[in-house]
This record gives sequence, structure tokens and C-alpha cells, in this order.
Amino acid sequence: MLLDHLAVAGETLEEASAHIEQALGISLQPGGKHEKFGTYNRLLGLRDGLYLEAIAIDPDAAVPQRTRWFDLDRFSGNPRLTNWICSVPDIEAALATFPDGTGTPIDLTRGALTWRMAVPPNGRLPFDNLFPALIQWQGDLHPAQMLQDSGCSLRRLIVYHPEALELAQHLGELDLVVFDTGPVSMRAEFETPHGVRVLE
Repeated sequence: MLLDHLAVAGETLEEASAHIEQALGISLQPGGKHEKFGTYNRLLGLRDGLYLEAIAIDPDAAVPQRTRWFDLDRFSGNPRLTNWICSVPDIEAALATFPDGTGTPIDLTRGALTWRMAVPPNGRLPFDNLFPALIQWQGDLHPAQMLQDSGCSLRRLIVYHPEALELAQHLGELDLVVFDTGPVSMRAEFETPHGVRVLE
């Protein structure tokens, strides 16, 4: 299992995008729409094959037939870092080892991209939505390959939770990810052309 990308949610895509751009001092690139969930995004390429995603409910999309991913149906307030996504080579095998509620695989496409994503029936992941969402990319194409180099790289992601030790035991060692006991939240530290910047 490898860290794949981070998601910043907002009540609008403009708010989510502005939150990233103000924190890092870098402009995002266009993303696309996720028709199955009625959401859309903008993206920022990071070094080492990672990327950042600003995501929100698309006001022009049809209401989906199921609960939206990333708990977006219940999102409110200021834009913030809400989710982290890890890639796995076999999503069914990974789900068999993780807590109930991590989700069931859903087949998705956006343009030339094809992937499977584990989405909980209620949209909310275990550990107060701080368990990583699981993704299995299909084929050789990955969003990071399609994005311009922003000059930014992730130094570390800190996942805070009152049960951080249990969360860490489920996931084991992960590059760039640190678990710490505290109120439910996340903090990502980046090297940028403007120095070290923080996104929360």
C-alpha cells in the first residue's frame, strides 16, 4: 500500500482550490467530473508520483444514486484537508484485512483514467473518516503523469486521532505518513518554491 494523493474538500470547488493555492502559493490545474458521485475536482501535481486534489459537489451534476464519497454529502464549513488516498495492487485483498466500513469497490472512469475505489455505503470512512480511502488504478495511466511539475513535494502527512495507535496498527509503516494522538484532523507539510508550507 502506498500513499497516492490527498483531498481537500470545500462547499464549492472554488473555495477548496483557493485553500490549496493560498497555502502553497501554487495554482491548480483543471481536473474533471465524477458523474457517478456528482463531484468535480482540480489538481496539483507533486513530486514522487503524488498529487493534491481539490474536490466539491458539482452544482450542475445530477444527484447521484448513492451517497457521495469522502463524506461530501455532510461537508460544511471552511475548506480543509479531509481525506488521504492509498493505492493498493488488489483492492479486494486489502479490504479483507481492514475494518468494516472501509467500503466496497466501485469501478470508475474519467477521460482516459480508469480505476477502482473502495467507498463506504454511508460515504464515511472508519476512524471518523480518517482511515485512508483505497484506490486501485487500472492500466498504466496515473493522474500524476498528466500534471505539470508544481515544484512542490510532500514532506509528511500527520494524521491526528484519539485512537492513533490503533489506526497505525491497522496500516503499518507508510512512507511520509505519521500518526499522532490528538483531536481528529490532518496536517500536510510541503516543500515548495516558497519554502516549507502547511496545509490543513
